[in-house]
Amino acid sequence: MPEESPTSPANTATDRLMQALLRPSRKQVVAGLLLALLGFAAVTQVRVTGTDETYAGLRQQDLIDLLDGLAGTRQRAEAEVDRLEDVAAGLRDDSTKRQTALEQAQKSVDNLNILAGLVPVTGPGIRVTITEIDGRLTLASLLDTIQELRTVGAEAIAINGTVRVVAQTSFAETEGGFTVDGEQVEAPYVIDVIGEPGVLGGALTFALGPKKQIEEDGARIEARELKAIDIEAVARRDRPRYAAPDQGQ
Repeated sequence: MPEESPTSPANTATDRLMQALLRPSRKQVVAGLLLALLGFAAVTQVRVTGTDETYAGLRQQDLIDLLDGLAGTRQRAEAEVDRLEDVAAGLRDDSTKRQTALEQAQKSVDNLNILAGLVPVTGPGIRVTITEIDGRLTLASLLDTIQELRTVGAEAIAINGTVRVVAQTSFAETEGGFTVDGEQVEAPYVIDVIGEPGVLGGALTFALGPKKQIEEDGARIEARELKAIDIEAVARRDRPRYAAPDQGQ
């Protein structure tokens, strides 16, 4: 049987296939890459599609109910936040009110301590010096002087730097001068007064006032305004023996 020609169709197809596998053309390479990418994409799509989704199997009504529940939870959370903020604001208000009340109470206590002469004080005022020249200062003139100073707003008074004068202070005339709350004071009498200097000075010099009375006693009075006076003397604290606050007030 005659041999097949080198140019027979079978040999030509085989040769072409072998040549394509061993030496692919540019078009064949591009086509192969495209097929590989399509295969990768297909496999990925299958895997993603096969993944279990949490809500994929729920019905429409189930999803609506779920959203309604989430909305309700959010509303309750917001309402709780608002309530807690109101509570915090109320606590801040209460704290502010308590602090204000404490400050006012402390201020009242300080004022009462000053008026009662229980604490040392400092402030502007006048220093009154009464010197006996041709006679002796009378108790009436001394009391009138102190009363006039109180009337115009004296906040603190001390005599000779040792005795604090308050509403309950007692005065008595003695051989060498006066006893003020049981303590002896003698001339010259130095009265330190804290208050408005100009007003205090005017209370001594008006017609028929303390200055005239003191001069009629044979004494001399001088008043000097000072920007700051320190009064260290304090009144004796006496606790009531019989009086008590009315519980009904």
